[in-house]
Amino acid sequence: MAITKTHPIKSTLKAAIDYICDPDKTDGKLLVSSYGCTAETADIEFGWTRHHAVDKGYNLGRHLIQAFSPGEVYPEEAHEIGMQLANEILGGKYEFVLTTHVDKGHIHNHLIFNAVSFVDHKHYHSNKRSYHFIRRTSDRLCQEHGLSVIVPGQDKGKSYIEHTTAKAGTSYKAKLKATIDRLIPVCSDLEELLSRLQREGYEIKRGKYISCRASDQERFTRLKTLGIDYTEESITSRIAGGSRPSRKPQQRDDRIRLLIDIQSKQGAGLQHWAKLQNLKQAAKTVNYITEHGIGSYEELESKLTALTNTRDKSLASIKEAESRIADLSLISKYAATYRKYKPLYDKYKRSPDKEKYLRGHESKIILFEAAAKELKRLGAVPIPSANRVEAELAELTAQKDALYKEYNAAKQQLREYDTIKQNIDSLLPVQNEQEPKQSHEIE
Repeated sequence: MAITKTHPIKSTLKAAIDYICDPDKTDGKLLVSSYGCTAETADIEFGWTRHHAVDKGYNLGRHLIQAFSPGEVYPEEAHEIGMQLANEILGGKYEFVLTTHVDKGHIHNHLIFNAVSFVDHKHYHSNKRSYHFIRRTSDRLCQEHGLSVIVPGQDKGKSYIEHTTAKAGTSYKAKLKATIDRLIPVCSDLEELLSRLQREGYEIKRGKYISCRASDQERFTRLKTLGIDYTEESITSRIAGGSRPSRKPQQRDDRIRLLIDIQSKQGAGLQHWAKLQNLKQAAKTVNYITEHGIGSYEELESKLTALTNTRDKSLASIKEAESRIADLSLISKYAATYRKYKPLYDKYKRSPDKEKYLRGHESKIILFEAAAKELKRLGAVPIPSANRVEAELAELTAQKDALYKEYNAAKQQLREYDTIKQNIDSLLPVQNEQEPKQSHEIE
């Protein structure tokens, strides 16, 4: 299990990076990694990227902490999980420094990343949606590494008090819904409904959304939070004689589902329902294999194998394209820095008093030397032109989009065929292992 929390860095970026890179905490800096920058010059490189942003936001960076349960993970594995998390949530667009601390009773990762992307120079938006994505990704990675995960509660968005009172039919929301349901048949429009609610003792607040509050209620309740049947549009429609949106017939679901284990259902009623559902799914299964020209079990297995290969090949190509896109993005960043400060660096090298010249241009010279070093590491010497890099990036992006379509189509088909195979396995009699293997014709 890993717990994540994040907060902005507004003014102490260098101090924060120095803290997380402390050799005493990171096993002599063995557990320090970075992307798009070096740990020693990260604050300067963050600033260079922010300098190019039109909308810089208010933060210099963000600090994410990922803490693991004591004794559940080794430092190297924790660091690997942290790198995977950083790569997934940042998508190769933000410089970051990742460290793993081993000086406390529990191993934990520190991730400090730039508040502005070096790819498009847009600032990072931190909100509930982005944090939930971080948490879900962290949980999935922990699960893939065999670690425990936090199981979220089943009743989303509802407090314990509201849950228990709603079950008893006594919550403010339940009472308001019952009152609205009772008044709708005797109202001619929404205004009359609101007037009658006021006479029932509710206080009405108008704004972007209409809200109501009972006499003994602390906070207002927006009508739209009561459910799809109680939005202003739904109430107006119901007053005019329309049906409840929640009771409108649902679209037909043509998806094939797995057959139900009838023996697991207790009671004659549930078993009868399961049998009917299985008959429907069996019919869908037979229709599917007929429409797709599958005449034998071997053909079905062959189709599954082919789809698996297509999916895996597409995914490998996507990863290869993404890796090259990440490298080109870095090359573009470092090449721009190199070109900008090359004249200044040449003057520095020719200067008779290098120490004096360095004092006035230290940060720029550091940026230039870091850029030159990274360009050499990336194999971008001689430096490609900006137009060439942009053209290759555009080509790779289009290629990646096409590959994702191919991958998603193969994945969806694979899911369908896997369901078909499991249903066929349930419908066909089990073959005795001692009997010679024969071709199964699917009729």
